[in-house]
Amino acid sequence: MKAWHFVRANKQLGYGDNRIVQVGQTYRYEGKEPIELCKRGMHGSVKIMDALKYAEGNIICRVELSGDIIHGDDKVVATERKVLAMIDGEKVLRKFACMCALDVIHLWDAHEIVVRYLKTQDESIRHEARAAASAARTASAARTASAAREAAAWEAAAWDAWAREAWEAREAWAKQNTRLTRMVNKAIKGGR
Repeated sequence: MKAWHFVRANKQLGYGDNRIVQVGQTYRYEGKEPIELCKRGMHGSVKIMDALKYAEGNIICRVELSGDIIHGDDKVVATERKVLAMIDGEKVLRKFACMCALDVIHLWDAHEIVVRYLKTQDESIRHEARAAASAARTASAARTASAAREAAAWEAAAWDAWAREAWEAREAWAKQNTRLTRMVNKAIKGGR
């Protein structure tokens, strides 16, 4: 089964197994105890957004898991993992994060420098944009706390709103997974 897996910048396997990851190589779990999710074996996630949750670095691998396989909610562990493709995903992930932020930019009063950075990823304005976003976050936290106190008085309405937001969040997550998958596949094909 095909999956996604992230490795650290040094390209070493985790869990104390420090073999260097290389495209075309198949890595086999060599432990004496059986494979177990989050503990032993060759891990991966079918969806790239799930793999991103466990990322220890920016190196993105497209892998094929085989042998004995155990499925979890958001990841899989197997006795074998073949690396089909590998890229340094730092630029792709940064661009993806900026695109996600732009998707919701209308929900807050973003400073112009923040919007410009998100659209261009211009490193020369990154620190200024970060400072402006931090100031906006601090002001927003105070407004959110006040709104939360008011919402408590309307518990039924708040529950309904939460249910709608949860549904919208699930749909947004699926769209973001599709977007990131497309971006990474394009980078893999382009050799970037």
